[in-house]
Amino acid sequence: MEKYVLSVLVENKTGVLSRVSGLFSRRGYNIDSLTVCATNNPEQSRMTIVVKGDEHILDQIQKQLAKLEEVIAIKKCESSSSVQREMSLIKVRAEASNRGTIIETADIYKARIVDVSLESVIIEITGSEEKVESLLRLLEPYGILEYVRTGLTSLDRGSGVM
Repeated sequence: MEKYVLSVLVENKTGVLSRVSGLFSRRGYNIDSLTVCATNNPEQSRMTIVVKGDEHILDQIQKQLAKLEEVIAIKKCESSSSVQREMSLIKVRAEASNRGTIIETADIYKARIVDVSLESVIIEITGSEEKVESLLRLLEPYGILEYVRTGLTSLDRGSGVM
């Protein structure tokens, strides 16, 4: 199964997210990640939807999305022609003895320490899914207390707009 990233421009109205997610559940398709935010036009929102499947499933998803009246445009985002990022907050157990090593590890990944307590630090990282996964693996031995990820977001390179 291949991973596909769809950028879906929709009307910024109540219930649109519910209709889009309902479309996926009715068809038995799983959403791997979903990011939604208003655009520079307050009447529109952009959804970045990550799904796994084959070309047939992708084609079906795009056709079903196009049937929703609130959907303005749908674009498949290719990793080679778009910028794709994810953000994560990671709370790590950090005692005085290992705090410096944890901070150095975060620095290597160009991550930021956004909170410090006596027992833990919270690290913010932005980058590719692989970069986030790699940092998580390195921090695991210290004790990851919890983390949250935004899901993938994507914009096409260049001056073109959707």
